[in-house]
Amino acid sequence: LVQLVESGGGSVQAGGSLRLSCVASGYANYMGWFRQAPGKEREGVAVIYTGGVSTWYADSVKGRFTISQDKTNTVYLQMNSLKPEDTAMYYCVAELRGAIWNVAAYRYWGQGTQVTVSS
Repeated sequence: LVQLVESGGGSVQAGGSLRLSCVASGYANYMGWFRQAPGKEREGVAVIYTGGVSTWYADSVKGRFTISQDKTNTVYLQMNSLKPEDTAMYYCVAELRGAIWNVAAYRYWGQGTQVTVSS
């Protein structure tokens, strides 16, 4: 069992930046971030392979968001040039057992951290 603890959410104006952090209590093969806006389905944002340098990004965040990791089972999501449409609850995910962008493919989920971007 791996527990995930997120931090770093908050409110920011459009064009601003935030950095999310997710600490895992143990090893996971992949870690990443999904998000869910009110009235919308949960969607993948960014994923990283913890055993190397491979990363994946949703088209909507490419060039603005960067996922990274350190050696303490912590994954970060640096979010720059934030837009109102980035407003959502952001969830840390870990342990991939299927397709990268499949919501059901991740074994572990964090509780979520809210990101609100105002125009």
